Amino acid sequence: MSDQLPFHVSPKSLHQPKALVPAEPVLALQLDANGRYHKLSAGGSVPTERCWLHLDYSAESAKEWLRHSPLLPDVVRESLLGESNRPKLVKVNDGLLLTLRGINHNEGQRPDQMVAIRFFITDKLIVSTRHRRVYAVEQVVRNLRQGLGPRSTADWLVDVCENLAEQAGDFIDEMMDKIVRLEDEILEQKINSRRELVEIRRQLIVLRRYLAPQRDVFSRLANEKIAWLEKDDLRRLHDIADRMGRWLEDLDASIARTSLLADEINALMTEAMNRRTYIMSLFAMVFLPLSFFTGLLGVNLGGIPGNTSPWGFISFCLLLLTIAGSILLWLKLRRWV
Repeated sequence: MSDQLPFHVSPKSLHQPKALVPAEPVLALQLDANGRYHKLSAGGSVPTERCWLHLDYSAESAKEWLRHSPLLPDVVRESLLGESNRPKLVKVNDGLLLTLRGINHNEGQRPDQMVAIRFFITDKLIVSTRHRRVYAVEQVVRNLRQGLGPRSTADWLVDVCENLAEQAGDFIDEMMDKIVRLEDEILEQKINSRRELVEIRRQLIVLRRYLAPQRDVFSRLANEKIAWLEKDDLRRLHDIADRMGRWLEDLDASIARTSLLADEINALMTEAMNRRTYIMSLFAMVFLPLSFFTGLLGVNLGGIPGNTSPWGFISFCLLLLTIAGSILLWLKLRRWV
């Protein structure tokens, strides 16, 4: 069950003078119940129905608004200011405070450096905050512009959760495709740099760190008794949690496959090294006796056989060839080559 925080949000707070739109919001919209939106002017009054305020919590104007706006319960202010990182769900009477993580699609940043979105949501109000761009939220905005967006705050909640889950699933599928490619290369005895495999494994482990608790958040959310969440919303949330569970199973399988790949690469590298060592040993078996004879007959002492014969050098070379051929024949008969 979600944590119950003792706070009561008074509907009258929406009509207080300080309930104004922030000065520099990322987005300030009112959902029009038809899949579209109306823009809200900065500094204007906050409407009492289906209002969505999206802020960059690192901006000073946003920090000031989050600390003092009468629209927000005191218990959610610090979380919206970026103090929470792990996925979590907290119930605040008829509202919900959520922290969720999404795949990082920002240019120049790694996907596993997951972005966070924090939001407080009721049946009439959504206040969301982020620092880096969250593409799951931008997808909601694109749908609103096309007239296919959420019609209520409950729809907004489900759409954001679904977008986050789908992006995570797409990234997991992409990682699995890379693993399949590496497996095919290893079957073809191609040993590439292990850096790519290490990078894939690291991304998968980081991804699991956040997606496992996020799956639990979706499951808890689907079982919450919230008056403004209808049966269809809960059904969709159940479906999102189930899909996230299957993707986590794929994630665990992918992590295990990367371990097997690492072991296989080590085995191939060890085999290649052993093969080279074996070949060098065979060379040593052939040339060691030859080196012995050349060293023995190369000393500058009297009495060296054939030192006065014009055929001495040729005879010695033929002797070395005979010895080398005999050794190679012996290795062949022993099936060492």
